[in-house]
This record gives sequence, C-alpha cells and structure tokens, in this order.
Amino acid sequence: MTAADVRTWSPDLDLAAARAAVAEVAGRTDERLAGLPLPGERSPEQRADAEAALDEARTLRGCFMDRFADAVHDELTGGGTRHPRIAELAQQAAEAFPGLVPGAERLAAERARPQAAKEGHEVDQGIFFRGLLRSPLAGPHVIDAMLRPTPRARALLPAFAETGEADLGSVRLVRADGVARLTMCRDDCLNAEDDRQVEDMETAVDLALLDPAVRVCLLRGGEMTHPRYRGRRVFSAGINLKALHAGGISLVDFLLRRELGYIHKILRGIRVDDGWRSPATQKPWVAAVDTFAIGGGAQLLLVFDHVLAASDAFVSLPAAKEGIIPGAANLRLGLAAGGRFARGMILDGRRIWATEPDARLLIDETHESAELDAAVERAVERFAAPAVVANRHMLNLAIEPVEAFRAYMAEFAFQQSLRLYGTDVLDKAGRFGRPS
Repeated sequence: MTAADVRTWSPDLDLAAARAAVAEVAGRTDERLAGLPLPGERSPEQRADAEAALDEARTLRGCFMDRFADAVHDELTGGGTRHPRIAELAQQAAEAFPGLVPGAERLAAERARPQAAKEGHEVDQGIFFRGLLRSPLAGPHVIDAMLRPTPRARALLPAFAETGEADLGSVRLVRADGVARLTMCRDDCLNAEDDRQVEDMETAVDLALLDPAVRVCLLRGGEMTHPRYRGRRVFSAGINLKALHAGGISLVDFLLRRELGYIHKILRGIRVDDGWRSPATQKPWVAAVDTFAIGGGAQLLLVFDHVLAASDAFVSLPAAKEGIIPGAANLRLGLAAGGRFARGMILDGRRIWATEPDARLLIDETHESAELDAAVERAVERFAAPAVVANRHMLNLAIEPVEAFRAYMAEFAFQQSLRLYGTDVLDKAGRFGRPS
C-alpha cells in the first residue's frame, strides 16, 4: 500500500484492514530508514529519501486517525470506561496498533540523542493526538482523563493533609492558614521547566486542590543561587532550552502533559467523583512574579485569577526566537489582551515591564519589592472569599470554553510536534549540544 492508495480506501473499509495497512507501510518505512545513516549524518539525497518514506507513512497515519479516531479510542479505553493519561494512552496505542505511534523502546533510543540527531518519531504522536483531540467523542474523554489526580499525588495526599508540607524536589508545597504556597525552587536553572518540574508541579497542584483545608493557592519562585541572581527570587525562565536542544524535552511528557495537566487543572480544577456536585474541585490561584516570567512562566500567568509583580520585574514570550509554540498562550493572550498585543509579544518578542501601562493587561498589581510580600498576603486573603470559586468557574467558562481549548490543543499537538524538528530548532540544537 502507498500514500496514493489511502485516497481510494473503500468507504466500508474496516478497522482491522486499516490497522494492517498502517503496520505494513510503517514496517516498509522502518526498513528504508534502517538502510540510511543517522539523521545528522545523511547527505541531501539521503535526507530526501528519508523524508519521502516518512511522508508516505504519515499520510497514512493521518488518514487513519481522521477515519478511525473514535474506534481507536474506544478500543484503548474499554468504551470510555477507563481513563488513561496521555503517556499511557500513547503506549497502549503503540502496542495495539503497530506502526501508528512509536513504542517505548523507540522513544528511549530517540531520547538518548541530541535533538538534531533524532528521526522525529514524536511527529507520529502529534498526528495521533490531533486525531483524538479533535474528535467530539474521543477528545473530551482525553481532556477529562488529564484533569484527574495523578497516582503520585494520591499516594502523597495523606501525609500532606497531616503535615501541611511536601518537598517534591523542584517544587515545595506548604499549607498554612488555608493557603497552599507552591514555591518553584529550581535554583540551578532559574526555574526553567523540564520533564522533572512538570511532574513536580502537577503533583503540587493536585495536592493543593485535593486538600480540603486549602482555600486559596499561591505560586511564587524561590531564591536563586545563580551568580547573577543570587539571593533573589525568580518566577520562571520558561522552558529549559538546554534540555530542549539536547533532546531532553518530550512532546507527550512535557509539552502536552504541561498544558493538559497542571496548567489546565489550575484553570478548571481537578476532576473528582462527587455525586451531584460539580465534577471538578476548584480553588482560586494567585501568582507573585519576582524578577521575570519568561516564556512558560508568562504562559502560567494567563490562567491565574490574580497576578502581582515586583516593580522591577518583566514578562516576555520569546516564542519565535525559541522556535516553538508557547503552549496555549496563542489562545489565551489574544483573549486577554487583544490580537495586536499578542502578536507583539509572541512574534516579535516584546518585553513587558511591570511598571509600563500595557502591563495592566497581564498584571493586576505592581509593588516595590520591599512591599510585595505584604501585598501578596492581602491578595490571598481577599481571594479566599467563598464566592470567588463559583465566579471564577463561570468566568472561565465564558472566557475560554472547554471546546475552544480542545480544538486548540488538537492543532497544538500536531504543530508543536513539527516545530520540535524544524530546521531552525535543529540548527540551534547543534550549537547547544548536550547539557553538562
């Protein structure tokens, strides 16, 4: 079977026959790639041969998901009775539908290489999740599954509920007087995010949302040991670019998990089974920005109910410079501040200082550094008011309907997988090399 054959698939083609076709074409593609040098060592002719082979297989995968997304999801979830997270869902798909997405062994081999030396098998995961997420049947189930508590959080909840403290590694969580204080403490990299920090952040968000003693949540960066910022708090330097260029940032475990997991939980709450009440437990969220919120740090601010910043802090979203898509910021920043403002920040890398007038589109309060602590305490007290939760819930439904988010994430999954292997990103990858 070739890519051209896909266009002539019979309308009554069944899932079993299509599954076999995907496996056949994927196997043939693997054989062609196995006969070539590694991606970074190929001649222009060999690169063209590899691209032709991959294009054929990906055309088939895209058509397969367009047609059978619901059937695939139904098989993998037992007709919607199970709620696997996206990493588990992808692995199950690799086992049940050979050639559709890369399996664990192939992903591990890719992960050991710098970004520029990878074959780009995560693009196939992008095709897979685009197909699932844009389905009106499968997509909401995927979104719902990622709003559920993680197993790690469930295991840690009894101890946290008793002590009010959890040191998760890159995030510290302390509960006092009804306030859950999450402190990002990756002082080695200015709170730049990688797979490890996404794991810790989601666990911390889950614990804060699950603990009934918590009424309001606060996120802030801890003090740094970096020579340039020693002793100063820093909110976030965004994605860990060194890890990205070294091949250590994954599509599923970082880029998709971050958006569908802890960030979406901050916005929507955590999915629980609570009888006739709302299926999600929500809390108000306050952020305090010290020094800067760059990239992913700026993205976070767009889902918070109240943002405070030190007067010397700035916010930026240099997505075009980094070469990737800044999460759901393309959706949320335009809604919050308008298309022209969003284009300036995302496409042109505009830096917004906390004291300039346009900062009001992103920051609710600006204070001198010496006064920020007291202002934060006043804010968390105000946002602990009982009616805040119901009103934030209704505001978020009106501002960003779940269906709009789902449609955005479907296309994001695909486009971000392509960006990971864009020539500009790979060129930068070669300059960075592996992390020390």
